[in-house]
Amino acid sequence: MSGLLALLDDVAAIAKVAAASVDDVAAAAAKAGAKAAGVVIDDAAVTPKYVHGFSADRELPIIRRIATGSLKNKLIFLLPGLLALDYFLPQAITPLLMLGGAYLCFEGAEKLVHAFAPHADAEVAEDFDTRDPAHLEEAKVAGAIKTDFILSAEIMTIALATIESPSFAMRAITLAIVGTLITVAVYGAVALIVKMDDIGLHMAANRRTRAARAFGRGLVLAMPKVMAFLSTVGTAAMLWVGGNIVIHGLEVTHLWPAPYEAIHHIAETAAHAVPAAPGLVAWVVTAALDGVCGLILGLALIPPVTRVIGPLWAKLTGSQGAAH
Repeated sequence: MSGLLALLDDVAAIAKVAAASVDDVAAAAAKAGAKAAGVVIDDAAVTPKYVHGFSADRELPIIRRIATGSLKNKLIFLLPGLLALDYFLPQAITPLLMLGGAYLCFEGAEKLVHAFAPHADAEVAEDFDTRDPAHLEEAKVAGAIKTDFILSAEIMTIALATIESPSFAMRAITLAIVGTLITVAVYGAVALIVKMDDIGLHMAANRRTRAARAFGRGLVLAMPKVMAFLSTVGTAAMLWVGGNIVIHGLEVTHLWPAPYEAIHHIAETAAHAVPAAPGLVAWVVTAALDGVCGLILGLALIPPVTRVIGPLWAKLTGSQGAAH
């Protein structure tokens, strides 16, 4: 009997440890996902453009293929690679984060430049002139998965840097959970956004009540504005997150802590000036200043990336669109 009681005690202890581990993983996953939110927003804002111009019946299959590629990017390539790097060369994580942050700043700044001085994308125009829909779909899916790889790398690196557990197994499990949940959330949202106008058309044509039909028409009319808003939020998120990563990295590596200290001081001063909501004010000021720094860095990166790095990369890989 005493042996049975001892066994039950051991089982209860194991159950408590398992429950605590689940709680720790959930908390770590939530924290890591929150830190990566800015990149996630941009991912959701970028993806719908890859199904633009296709028939309605191909939109969801294309999104499903991109989502599958995104999951492979995160779990098959990035997860083991980042864990190995974190184990054998952890000091490389911060420079990698900074490199990814600089890329986000470049992308965000380029989007702003394109918005104020639009130029035609010859490769996109050529693709849409192609008569073979299968070729066009393959090209768009491949392009989306390549873009996703960069964003996924940034998401997973941010998440890994946020996980504080010393346990290798917990870090791996948490990172896998974050990658999977973010992929499901992003591409689920993308699918809903892409099909929202079709839902509106169906409601406008088939609902019995006038209010429901009017709501459907409202959905159809609102979607272009929603897409424009998402694009704006995505660009702002890129600049904010990218700027924050680079500035924080400069402070952590002691290369140039002055920008981080200056922003921290300004945010604290603003928070003290508004005692009713000091936390919110500090966050808004910090995010805004991070975004401004991200924009400055991104604008500075446009000439070397588009004129030197991009063409060189295109020659090395044999791709024509790499140079933007």
